[in-house]
Amino acid sequence: MKDTAGDIALYVHWPFCLSLCPYCDFNSHVRDAIDQAAWRDGLLHELEHYAARIPGRRLTSIFFGGGTPSLMPPETARAVITRARELFVPDPDIEITLEANPTSAEQAALAGFADAGVNRLSLGVQALDDAALSALGRTHAVSEARAAIATAGDIFDRFSFDLMYARPGQTPDAWMRELDTALALVRGHISVYQLTIEAGTPFFLAQARGDLQLPDEAQGAVMFEQTQDALTAAGLPAYEISNHAAPGQESRHNLTYWHYRDYLGVGPGAHGRITVDSQIRATRQHRAPEIWLERALGQGHATQEDAVLPSALLTAELVMMGLRLTTGIDASAFTRRIGRRPEEVFARPTVDRLIDGGYLDWRDDGFNATPAGRQRLNAVVDALLAT
Repeated sequence: MKDTAGDIALYVHWPFCLSLCPYCDFNSHVRDAIDQAAWRDGLLHELEHYAARIPGRRLTSIFFGGGTPSLMPPETARAVITRARELFVPDPDIEITLEANPTSAEQAALAGFADAGVNRLSLGVQALDDAALSALGRTHAVSEARAAIATAGDIFDRFSFDLMYARPGQTPDAWMRELDTALALVRGHISVYQLTIEAGTPFFLAQARGDLQLPDEAQGAVMFEQTQDALTAAGLPAYEISNHAAPGQESRHNLTYWHYRDYLGVGPGAHGRITVDSQIRATRQHRAPEIWLERALGQGHATQEDAVLPSALLTAELVMMGLRLTTGIDASAFTRRIGRRPEEVFARPTVDRLIDGGYLDWRDDGFNATPAGRQRLNAVVDALLAT
C-alpha cells in the first residue's frame, strides 16, 4: 500500500460566476470585469507562499473549484498546474479536476483546459428537467447539459456530473425517471445531492416566507434509497454519502478530504489542513475577492487564519469527514492523526448504543456508519462527539 503520510492535495478557488444560484452558499461573486493577469499572479503567489512551508511533498491531486472555474482562461489553469508541478513532487497518476457549467460558451473552452493539463471534469448539471433548472437559477438547458456531457466524454478520460434531488415540487416517481435518464449518460462517476436550504440564501428566505415547498423528510428518505438502489444496480455503488463510482473511478481529491489527509487551499476563502512540524494547522484565506487579490499580490498571500487545530476540533473534523465514507475510518489512520486509538476516545456505552440501534459498525481495524447511520449522520456524529 502506498504511504500517504507525505501526500498533499491542492484546492484552487475561483470565486466568480456569471450569476448566483438561489440555493448556493459558496463563496461566489459576479463581476463585470476581471483582471485575469492579476488573478493569475495572485494565485501563483499564494501557491508559492504555502509551498515554501511544506517542501518536498508528493502532490496527488489538484482541484479547481468555485464559483465557476471554467470561466477562467485555460492559461490560468496551465500556469497553476505548471507551477504546482515544479513546487511539489507530482504523483505519476496525479488527478487534476476542473468544475464546469454545461453552458455552450464554457463547452468551447474544455479542449483548452485539457491541453493545459486538466484530466478530469466535474459538470454542474444539477437537473435533467428544464423547468427545474429554471427554478434552481441555472443558466443552461437540458440540451446543453447533454451536449456538455458528450463533449466531456470526447475530451476527458474521466468526468463526473452532479444532480440534485428533493427539489421543490419533486416526487419520488419523477426523481426515478430523471435518475433513469441520468444513468444512460454516466461514465464512471456521478455525484447526487439532496437539496439543503442554507441560511442566508434566497431559497432560505423564500422558505421562511412560505414561498418554497420542498418534499417532506419521508419523501427525501425515499429518494435517497431510490438513488442508492438504482446506482448500485448500475455498477456505481456509493463510496461516500453523495458520490457513486465504478471501482477505480472515485474522486481521488475528494477522498483526501474524507480520509482527512493534508490539503492546501489557495484563492479567496479557501481552507487548508497542512501538517507542519508534526502539527496539523488550519489555514483560511480572505473571502472577499478584491481584498484577497490586493493581499496576495502585495504580501504573497491573503491568510486570515493559520493556527494549530485543537485536539477536540481535530477529532470532530476527522469523524465528520470519515463517516461519510462507506468504508468509514481506519483505526490505524485515526491513531496516527489523533494520537489515541478510537476506543480511547469514544465512550463504549455510546458506541454500543449506536451499534444496537443499527447505525454503527465497529471493528478492531476501524468503524463506519451503516446505511441507516449515513442517513442520520449528523445525529450519529453528535452522539460520538458528545462522549
